[in-house]
Amino acid sequence: MRCAAPLALAALALAACAHTPGAELPRGRIVDLTHPFDATTIYWPTEEGFVHERGFAGRTEQGYWYEAHRFRAAEHGGTHVDAPIHFGEGRRTVDAIPLDRLLGPAVVVDASAACARDRDHRIGVEELAAFEAEHGPIPEGAIVLLRTGFARFWPDRAAYLGTDERGAGAVAKLHFPGLHPDAARWLADERRIAAVGIDTASIDFGASRSFDAHQALARSDVPAFENVAQLDALPATGAFAVALPMKIRGGSGAPLRVVAIVPEHP
Repeated sequence: MRCAAPLALAALALAACAHTPGAELPRGRIVDLTHPFDATTIYWPTEEGFVHERGFAGRTEQGYWYEAHRFRAAEHGGTHVDAPIHFGEGRRTVDAIPLDRLLGPAVVVDASAACARDRDHRIGVEELAAFEAEHGPIPEGAIVLLRTGFARFWPDRAAYLGTDERGAGAVAKLHFPGLHPDAARWLADERRIAAVGIDTASIDFGASRSFDAHQALARSDVPAFENVAQLDALPATGAFAVALPMKIRGGSGAPLRVVAIVPEHP
């Protein structure tokens, strides 16, 4: 969903990142990069999924309207963050991720053509170098968003994941694009990015069994955003990303609300 950026929200986000030296928040339209959480939300095949349990909804004895429900869900599913501890012993948990890794200039690398040809495509250093040749260097502290084009399949599990089966046996049937571990190391070490996001179920491609891209990012305390939506609505450069997870103490991951602010030029 796209909407005009309310000044109050822009001011709130600016206040949130004011501690970061040099951080500036553009004014413009806000693009929601988050899939809603409901019964159709895609989780890993071994997880139950998102459960929203209805509670009270109606008029109280005093005459006013009241609703209160509850939910349960795994940390990793839907649009969410992988904290570095997810694949890095002793690394940061969700509540310890610095805000300057969750707010920053957005860089959108479009690999959708290659991913359309190969469901198991891994975005490599050569593609990142080609991006820089066209758009300039990826700045330090950027939030790099990888567009595979697979968000268009959401919430069709078979099309999105490669299988709609559930359980441990389904993991071997996962086929979707991801980030090559060499590219993950390059982004962390050579470009010193703040975070990386992707519009698939994992930063590693679906056929991975060792999750090397996850491990490479975790070693540098780089968080990963997964199941990101609407990357086709963002320019390659110029937007500003705000990715705020539920602050779960000790969490390895958490549901994430991520938006981008795209400057509107006269």
